[in-house]
This record gives sequence, C-alpha cells and structure tokens, in this order.
Amino acid sequence: MIIPAQHDIAFNMFGISVYWYGIIMAVAMFFALVCANKLFNDKHPEMNKDIFIEFAPIIIICGILCARLYFCLLNPHYYFTHLWKIFDIREGGLSIHGGIIGGILSMLFIVKKYRLNFLTVIDPLACSTFLGQAIGRWGNYFNSEAYGFPVAGQNWGLYIPPSRRISGYTQFNLFHPTFLYESILDFVAFIVLVYIYKKFGGKFKGLVFFLYLTIYAIIRFFIEHIRIDSALNVGEIPIAQIVSVILFVIGILGLLFVIKKTYTNRY
Repeated sequence: MIIPAQHDIAFNMFGISVYWYGIIMAVAMFFALVCANKLFNDKHPEMNKDIFIEFAPIIIICGILCARLYFCLLNPHYYFTHLWKIFDIREGGLSIHGGIIGGILSMLFIVKKYRLNFLTVIDPLACSTFLGQAIGRWGNYFNSEAYGFPVAGQNWGLYIPPSRRISGYTQFNLFHPTFLYESILDFVAFIVLVYIYKKFGGKFKGLVFFLYLTIYAIIRFFIEHIRIDSALNVGEIPIAQIVSVILFVIGILGLLFVIKKTYTNRY
C-alpha cells in the first residue's frame, strides 16, 4: 500500500491558513487531558475532581513552550538567524522530549497547589500522553516529515514530495512511514499502561510514570534507527537516541525505587 502525501493546509479563514498540524495537535492534547482527568477521577474519587481540566491551560501552554524551545535548541543555526520563526509553530516544530519536560513542570505546579503526591498526579498524565502522541504523530504525516529510509520496493511506502525530501534522497519517492510506526506503538503502549494503571496504580505510585519513560525511550530509540530526518545528530548519533538512553536509565532507576519503596512501606 502506498500512503499518499497530504497538503499541510486544512483551510483558509479570513486570509489566514489553518494547518492540519495545529488541528491534530489540538485534538491530541484534548483527548490526552480528558483521558488523564478520567483516569485520575476513577482511581482517586476521594480527591479533588477534574484537576486536569481545571489546569488544562497551564499544562498546554507549558507543554507547548517547552516542546518548541527544545526543538529550536536542536536547530540553533536556523532559529538563531531567524528569531521571528521561533514563534511560528503553525508549520510544525514541536519536540515530544521538550513536551515531556513541560508536562512534568506543570505537574509540579499542580501538586503544590493541591498539596498532592507528585507521583499520584503524574501517573495518569503519563499514561494518557501515549494517547496524545499516537494522535499527534499524524501531524507529521500532513507535514511530510518524520519519515525513514527509502523502501526497497515500489509497491508500498510513504510518498514524500520532492520539496520535503532530505538531501541525498531526492531521487527516491517512497519512504518508511516512521510516523505511522510510532503512532501504532504509542497506542499499544497506551492500552498497556491503562491496564497497568487500573490494576496497580493505587499500590505502586509512580509505576506508570517510570514505565512511560522506559517504554517510550525504547520506542524512540529504535524508530530513530530508521528515520533520516532527525533534528540534530551528535556525530552520527541522533540526539533523540541519546536522550532516549537517558530516559531509559531514569525510568529503570525509578521503577526500582517505586518497587523498593512500596514493599519497604508494606513490610
């Protein structure tokens, strides 16, 4: 099956182009926050209701700002010479790693406001973040980005317009749809984490959060092996792989901490 390219503009309103990327990102954030809110309410009916809905503006703004800043820092040569482009996110340029940092920072504000346990609040958001990522990756499709090496045959693959092809690959038409691979893996991970959260979330606080870091680190590390349009490389290693290794280590150490702390308190 050949996945055709798509136009990045959804429609025009009053002379302003509205991009599919922005629409999809808005949908992704909406479903992620609604999902996190429901998971939290169901697991902790005795606590404040709808805190993710109440603080949605802060979570969204913090997430977008950090995701954009992180992306710009990965492309310093362009954005330091085109400073006004830093504020133009309609055509893309949001990094999930920056978004994770922004989400964590926003959670610190919420737990201080309500005097809650950080791990209690971050777990449902980490779980639903996979859902948001699964949806959000389709923004890359409409922007003809986040694609991999050319496919071996000509009967399947993602068609990339010539203007969007990476230098050195302009003679190829079809590429691995890595955005699709990651979207599917993210959705599967979301289903798994929902089950784990409902089954063990109350007992092992922080389990889902550190599992999220670990699982996403693995997904992104191997996806980067296929991608050819990584934002920044250190030598020949994509920076996303380096960050993934760091997240994996943090995730494993966090899981060991949660398990040890839970059983220490129990016995």
